[in-house]
Amino acid sequence: MAGKKIAIVGGSGSGKSTIVRLLYRFFEPQRGSVAINGQDIACVDVQSLRRAIAVVPQDCVLFHNTIAYNLQYGDLAKGEADVQRVARLTQLHDPITSWAHGYDTQVGERGLKLSGGEKQRVAIGRAILKDAPILIFDEATSSLDSITEQGIMDALRFATEGRTSICIAHRLSTVVDADQILVLHNGRVAEQGSHEDLLAQGGYYMRLWNSQHLV
Repeated sequence: MAGKKIAIVGGSGSGKSTIVRLLYRFFEPQRGSVAINGQDIACVDVQSLRRAIAVVPQDCVLFHNTIAYNLQYGDLAKGEADVQRVARLTQLHDPITSWAHGYDTQVGERGLKLSGGEKQRVAIGRAILKDAPILIFDEATSSLDSITEQGIMDALRFATEGRTSICIAHRLSTVVDADQILVLHNGRVAEQGSHEDLLAQGGYYMRLWNSQHLV
């Protein structure tokens, strides 16, 4: 589904992150095949495939270097103007320019000087800078509070414009706007459809939704 937002949801151990590993070809499927736009990815050069995919992980790995370098790591060939562009898109530019050393600020070992929300914005900024046609968000907001999460969701909307996005989520509230939701249960796709369609079916997705939203 080119240019669409696809969500993959399910309980812990249902196989959500396994799908990401299959797409990235960290391992091959034991049966069947994985295709992107109808092309079997087993026939695609691994490096070429990975250049076409940008992943925003739950835990962003940061280097003991400047905030500029950590953003630029998405594509080290890009220059200062591109780094500042993605910082603006991810709502990082204003806080960065308020720091004494601006973009030359050292983030500390593993980014200890940054908040959880700022680290996630760096991860999203890297993905935008990579300019890949496919974006994968692997539970990218699961550890954030609701206020920080809203800011991150705004950044995600900028990041996914015109691109295919795959959002792996535990919190169903973050994927209600997805074009298609795949519901995993016991390692299989149990249901699929839009948020409204899945609620109307009254199945496993509805039970997950109610467990997260009913007091």
